[in-house]
Amino acid sequence: MLFLGNIEAKIDTKGRVFVPAAFRKILQSSSQNTLILRKDIFQDCLVLYPSDVWEEEVSKLRSRLSRWNKTEQSLFRQFVVDAERLEMDANGRILLPKRYCQMTNIVSDVRFLGVDNTIEIWANEMLEKTLVPADDFSARIQTLMDNDFQND
Repeated sequence: MLFLGNIEAKIDTKGRVFVPAAFRKILQSSSQNTLILRKDIFQDCLVLYPSDVWEEEVSKLRSRLSRWNKTEQSLFRQFVVDAERLEMDANGRILLPKRYCQMTNIVSDVRFLGVDNTIEIWANEMLEKTLVPADDFSARIQTLMDNDFQND
């Protein structure tokens, strides 16, 4: 699954929002009607994981952390405790729980971003604050790709 796009949407008064049609199509073609919602670790946005992707991520994390190490078990617990299972309704909507919206300053206008195998949900004004200026972005990509090319 590869999600691409930057799509604006509105949350209704009950906290429901339509998953953009382009993303719904990918999810439905992969029989992924169950999504896992979690606040991003680094940014004030929400991340939707198709259930298969979530299971892979949890398995990967579990394989690196010992259940018998107090600190590592706490890290694992903290990662999974903030996750919630969501089902798309027949119209392609999901219900965003209020606590998640409060954590990320989401009120009504949001953007869905396709980011590899996950979908991020941002409050419009929050997304703009996190983007790197265009000149910095191009310089960083150039440096990254030049270093990668030199290492080949």
